Amino acid sequence: MNIKFTAPFSKSFGLLKLLRLTSSSLPIGSFSYSQGLEYAVSRGWVKDSSTALDWIQGLMKNSLLHLEIPIFKRVYKAFEENEEESTQYWNAYLMASRDSYELQEEDRQQGKALARLLVELGLKEKEVYLCQPYGCFLTSFSLAAVRWEISLEDSVNGFLWMWAENQVLSATKLIPLGQTEGQKILSELIEIIPHISEKGLALDDEEIGYTAFGLGMASALHETQYTRLFRS
Repeated sequence: MNIKFTAPFSKSFGLLKLLRLTSSSLPIGSFSYSQGLEYAVSRGWVKDSSTALDWIQGLMKNSLLHLEIPIFKRVYKAFEENEEESTQYWNAYLMASRDSYELQEEDRQQGKALARLLVELGLKEKEVYLCQPYGCFLTSFSLAAVRWEISLEDSVNGFLWMWAENQVLSATKLIPLGQTEGQKILSELIEIIPHISEKGLALDDEEIGYTAFGLGMASALHETQYTRLFRS
């Protein structure tokens, strides 16, 4: 039996595809990375829910707002307009902005894993990112958003949510925190995600870039940390 969907139901497909793209069950290995948080906890920089919130909020406001989000917009637009040169430029810019070998490897590995998944799901144009130079995770994420007809604003909010949730999950394991405390942190982050998204999307090219010494130091020093749960 053929079922015809009305417009409201058709619009919900984009939301469902975004939920899949941001799901913690997505097989890209995001659960194995803490982005320097493990070292920050081991040194006592992050030790409870309050300091965890400060750490995660600080990175969202100073790192993602000024780097990932404006680049997301440019890569998204480049895919929409089939501007391969622009895509490659911003992909390389983002990779060059990673402060440590671990952060670069995280981006390469997750980007490659997502590219491989998208190829299996029918986005054959991602095959180019299965060999060097690899695409960043954000590059693969934005291509999926464009091809699956997810709006730029929804895609960015979903990307920020996915990043924040993974950081909170890492904090609950490392500090450790209770699940309720983790949800309280997420409640705080939900309040600022739309503002991070709006400000990041409004930045001009010359405003792109960030300085986060704590993240850079933590991720670099994590490479030689004696005991580790996470790969970054």
